Amino acid sequence: MDITLWIIASVLALAFLAAGVMKFVQPKEKLADSGMGWTDDFSTGTIKVIAGLEILAALGLILPAALGIAPILAPLAALGLVLIMAGAIVTHARRKESPMVIVNVVLLVLAAAVAWGRFGPYAFAA
Repeated sequence: MDITLWIIASVLALAFLAAGVMKFVQPKEKLADSGMGWTDDFSTGTIKVIAGLEILAALGLILPAALGIAPILAPLAALGLVLIMAGAIVTHARRKESPMVIVNVVLLVLAAAVAWGRFGPYAFAA
C-alpha cells in the first residue's frame, strides 16, 4: 500500500504542479479562452493564490517525505488538496459544469486517500 500511496501522490503532484504553473504564468484572459471559464468569476489575484496553493501542495506531497524533513507535511498537503477540490466542486457545480465536477471529485478522492494513508496506517516514520 505504501507504494500505491507514493504513486497516487506522484500523479497528484504532477497534475497539480502543471495546473498551478499554468494558472500562475498565463494571464486570466488566456486561461478563460482555453476553457477555464470559471476564471471569469475570480480576480487575477485569487487565481494566482489558487495557483500558488496548488504548486505548494504538489511540492508538499513529495519533497518532505522524500527528503525526510518534516514528513507530516505530506498528508497535510493532501488535506489541502482535498479542500481546494471541495472549492472547485462547488465552483463548477454552480456553473453547471458536470464534467469538471466529476474530475474534481476523482482528484478529491485520490487526495483524501493519500491523506488517510499518510495520517493513518502508512504514516512516515518521524
